[in-house]
Amino acid sequence: MQFLMLVFKILFILTFFHLFSTSLSLAQEPQPAPAVSESACAEADRRALLGFKDKILKDTTDILSSWTGTDCCGGGWEGIECDPVTRRVNRLILQRPSERDTSIYMKGILSPTLGDLHFLETMIISGMKHIAGKIPESFSNLTKLQQLILDDNSLQGYIPTSLGHLSSLQTLSLGENHLSGQIPSTIGNFKNLQQLNLAGNLLTGPIPIAFKNLAKLQSMDVSHNLLSGVIPDFLGQLQNLTYLDLSSNQLSGQIPISLCNLLKLSFLSLDHNRMTGRIPSQIGRLKALTSLSLSFNKLTGQIPESIAGLPNLWNLSLSRNSLLDPLPIAFSNGLHSLLSIDLSYNNLNLGTVPDWIRNRELSDVNLAGCKLRGRLPNFTRPDSLNSIDLSDNFFCDGISNFFARMSSLQKAKISNNQLKSDVALIKLPDGISSLDLHSNQLFGSFSKMLSNKTSKFLEVIDVSNNQLSGNIPEFSNGLNLKVLNLGSNKIAGQIPTSISNLDKLERLDISRNQIAGTIPIGLGSLLKLQWLDLSINKISGKIPDSLLGIEELRHANFRANRLCGEIPQGRPYNIFPAAAYAHNLCLCAKPLPPCKGKKQDKLGQ
Repeated sequence: MQFLMLVFKILFILTFFHLFSTSLSLAQEPQPAPAVSESACAEADRRALLGFKDKILKDTTDILSSWTGTDCCGGGWEGIECDPVTRRVNRLILQRPSERDTSIYMKGILSPTLGDLHFLETMIISGMKHIAGKIPESFSNLTKLQQLILDDNSLQGYIPTSLGHLSSLQTLSLGENHLSGQIPSTIGNFKNLQQLNLAGNLLTGPIPIAFKNLAKLQSMDVSHNLLSGVIPDFLGQLQNLTYLDLSSNQLSGQIPISLCNLLKLSFLSLDHNRMTGRIPSQIGRLKALTSLSLSFNKLTGQIPESIAGLPNLWNLSLSRNSLLDPLPIAFSNGLHSLLSIDLSYNNLNLGTVPDWIRNRELSDVNLAGCKLRGRLPNFTRPDSLNSIDLSDNFFCDGISNFFARMSSLQKAKISNNQLKSDVALIKLPDGISSLDLHSNQLFGSFSKMLSNKTSKFLEVIDVSNNQLSGNIPEFSNGLNLKVLNLGSNKIAGQIPTSISNLDKLERLDISRNQIAGTIPIGLGSLLKLQWLDLSINKISGKIPDSLLGIEELRHANFRANRLCGEIPQGRPYNIFPAAAYAHNLCLCAKPLPPCKGKKQDKLGQ
């Protein structure tokens, strides 16, 4: 479901930028050359841009290295465009070339001199990660500005109230920064504003009443902030809204019925707030709605039957509320576009998975904590499932062949049930990447669970707190495991030296087993390891010094083994608590007492 939600957001943003780019292209069709001879760009514009360049301490994007010469409009200054007639800078677009490469960034601040680009219509300085400082007050001088996009940086301080002077603004995007304080009411001056993104900051206070003036607003995202108070009724007056995300704040009160007047709304998320009361039955008016997310609130009552009449709804997420039985009968014949359903952790006592879920072609099913019992369900279209979560229920049978026809399955979580099976009989899909079966009653040899095909794609496997036996298997090169949790089983043997092949491993837990032998020196080559728990086994020998090379390690536990010798003296091993090394044979040195015959170094050295 999270994957589909992410895809929806990305598609929405890409569509917006496509329309934005197209409109700019149309607006900048080739025009007749001016009668007078071309001259270099205005000196004021050149100085303003060089003022910004001077404030950038480091530029690994290498964009600003092209800003040389006297003519910033000559085509050689990357990210700069000018009006062909006036020869004034009208577009400044600096974006990280690769979203995945975090080594590419700019470090510095936004120079106030950018406010001297009086003909600027578009300013995009996005994804540079390390551009910090405040948004300059001088930006209020950019009265021709239509697009101001400064997202995914490290900007701090308040949003300047003076930005309210930018009456031509159509897009304001300041998301994914460190901005604080209240949202200024002057944003209500943007009568032409269509896109507003303030998500992922530290903004506080209420949603300003001045927002009621944003009659042309189509998209509003203020998610992942610290906003409080109620959701104001006047949002229901913004008839052009198609996208509304208020999730991950501290908003309270009831869901306003007025939101059900937004007939163009296709995306509504109020996740992770403090909403109370019932889901309005009038929500069935939102016929354009494709995604409805109300999870992690305090909503009560029954799920409105009117939701069944939403013809375009593909995502319905209502988890972690206090919603009650019964589920609407109309769901059996409605919700024709549904792909993703999440009803987990409510006050539902379903008993069995409803037929209208089993018989649909769904991609994501999340029914954790719904008091389901008996045998795992038989899905009519198992090949469509991408993820499934049936954890925290009372299933006791049917795991052996449950995954057999789920050819598209990537994530499965059926933890904390009462499933009994020999794990060797469980047939896993070849492409599964995350498998969580912890806290069941599974038995048999763990090494027989993984096939050569399956293990190539697995990134997460958690089979802890079962009754598995056998040894830890050998690991070949090229595996992608990031999490391996075998804790609280009956696994014996040694830690294989081939564990060093798991070079992507971030979390390893083999605690509470019967593992003997020594800690392989090659464990120190797992440089991405953040969590290591070897406690309560029969491991002997010393803790190898090679583990000092794992600089990312944040948690380690060697308690209750048969280890002996000096604890590696370097961070983080000598600052882990003494309890992490307790109940061993003869471990010594920080944080335990000094080894015999050696003087203890001063703490912190």
